[in-house]
Amino acid sequence: MPASRASLRLRRAPRPGLLALTASGLLALSVVLPAAAQTARKPSPYENARPLRPDERAAQQTADAKRGGPAYLEQIGSQAQFQQLARVYNAGTPLEIPHVLFVIDRRHGDRIYYIDTPRYTLHENFARERRLLPGTDKATLIAQYKDPDRRLLFGTLSWQRDLPGYTYEFWEGDRVTPALLRLTQDKLRDTFYAPIQFKANSTIHEQTAQAAGLGFVTQEALLREQTFLPLNTGRAQGRLRIVKSVDDTPDLAPTDIVVLDEVPVALPPVAGLVTQRPSTLLSHVNLLAKGWRIPNAYVRDAVAALREHDGQWVTLTVNSNGYQVERTARPEAGTAPPQPRPAVALPKPDLSVRAIKPLTGMVTRDSRFCGVKAANLGALKGALPPLASVPDGFCIPFAQYAAFMDRLGVQERIAQLEQRPDFASDANVRRAELAALRQDIIQAEPDAALAANWRERWQKQLKGRGVFVRSSSNSEDLPGFSGAGLYTTVPNVTQADALARAVQTVWASVYNFEAYEARRAAGIGQGGVVMAVLVQQAAASDSSGVMITRDPFDASRRYVTYISAKRGLGIKVVEGKRQAEQLMYSTWSKAVQVLSRSAEDTQLIADAAGGVREVPIKGSRQVLNDALVARLAAVGNQIKLRLGNTDQDIEWAVQGDNIIVLQARPYVDGSR
Repeated sequence: MPASRASLRLRRAPRPGLLALTASGLLALSVVLPAAAQTARKPSPYENARPLRPDERAAQQTADAKRGGPAYLEQIGSQAQFQQLARVYNAGTPLEIPHVLFVIDRRHGDRIYYIDTPRYTLHENFARERRLLPGTDKATLIAQYKDPDRRLLFGTLSWQRDLPGYTYEFWEGDRVTPALLRLTQDKLRDTFYAPIQFKANSTIHEQTAQAAGLGFVTQEALLREQTFLPLNTGRAQGRLRIVKSVDDTPDLAPTDIVVLDEVPVALPPVAGLVTQRPSTLLSHVNLLAKGWRIPNAYVRDAVAALREHDGQWVTLTVNSNGYQVERTARPEAGTAPPQPRPAVALPKPDLSVRAIKPLTGMVTRDSRFCGVKAANLGALKGALPPLASVPDGFCIPFAQYAAFMDRLGVQERIAQLEQRPDFASDANVRRAELAALRQDIIQAEPDAALAANWRERWQKQLKGRGVFVRSSSNSEDLPGFSGAGLYTTVPNVTQADALARAVQTVWASVYNFEAYEARRAAGIGQGGVVMAVLVQQAAASDSSGVMITRDPFDASRRYVTYISAKRGLGIKVVEGKRQAEQLMYSTWSKAVQVLSRSAEDTQLIADAAGGVREVPIKGSRQVLNDALVARLAAVGNQIKLRLGNTDQDIEWAVQGDNIIVLQARPYVDGSR
């Protein structure tokens, strides 16, 4: 049982800017943070636990004997007594987390035990040794977290240096009642030397504290002040560049480590990324960074902190504990990169299938002619009800794209461009030439018979309702290359004469500059790329977002679903320009933990005339309630099982009581 998981962290990371000398004598800018700081979690002995070997058990017993001192105290009258009993994470750093487990025995006059925490590790170890917890059955232990009439209360008392002060808390899955919470607060105030506050570790705890009439602090409140978030761990060497806007900086190179004010909507391949505004973990750019296996972090005040390194060659290291920037020598011309990215092999497309394919009846193997995106949605369409639904639609297969491009001579044109030295060496030249090519594709006269066939299918199958026209290429949604956000989606097409132009716009997006550069960096042959088009009924949504079917910060926590949400259509979520509501749901604890509420003050809605428009958000910033979070997690688990039992990155929407699935792709974790 997760007794010590009651000790979730409530701390602010210190501001970056600590200067340190490295072993090489280079001046480094470094920040050290505890593991899992981004989720305000303190490590738990219950997670990844294994039985101790005999030699380990003997060593533990020897260490316990050497500690000396009392096994517990019934009062703590000073900081020295607290420290005597405390277990400390990150000892010797500015981020120490001293904490003491406590047990309240309601059967014996609410007697409190402040436990020698390093000696006992878990509440249950102490309770069993003292015979407070009779028997060894699991049900008796579980009752101490679930039963409102339980004998024992298991909690944790922690020093929060950034409040500053002490807090007490329970495991996020503890169903502590208002009466039990008041009892705990009264007992701690009577037996502890300093003021103390309750820390709510879940939405249920917040509601309990409100019902008890007690003040409390939350994870979300302190995470709002968080100064660092490792969006993708890794190490890279490159030229650090402070950039105000990616759109206004056309000369970004794959050797650049870019420092930005906020996450851009699109980004060509770079060596590393630092942003100074919090963003959505599952924005397209953050997912691309994972696929590229580049270090990527949010660092508050990064521009000021890294100003002295602007234009210099550095090594950027991002890990779960912090980041470091060190000056380094510029590599000599022709020097191979230290960690080349492995080339991604594209699935070979089947160009023999030319007919439009409705989503209904499609299976995952149909990706060979319609791409993974369309095939996955087709496979889910019949499998998800009644948990969720997939909007109806149809796929225009690879073969139609290939024939259109042959007619325009696109492959020959690309081959000629790639023979030009200026195209190969100058990103600005590539950008301009690809933009001209896209315009020629979009403006080309459509095949009259095919365009008529698309319109007829749209009218008959989808009743002429508004549709999203989306990419489904063979170079996205792959296990080692997500392609997130590289290709164009045309939203809410409502006019028949606009459908052909929308299809050709998606076809042309094969040559979006960022898409071309990403494939180039990944070693993907440009000639092997083909594009199917998914024409899908537009789904009006009250809220929308993305979820991952595991904890993206800790791969071992596969019982956790991470959810990112905003009001309205999901475009703002995947752009990631402003922070979304971020939540964690555990099937183990059945608890919802809030990492952030949405920072958006507007939302996108479908316009009856076509396209989308922005409107103000009214009322509460809360997007999802607990019941909806649990339902979304159940849908995510079902999708994972249906798609090979691999973790999924899922785009979803909610309209009324209905959950709508818009996309499911393999979750690419490029941390290294």
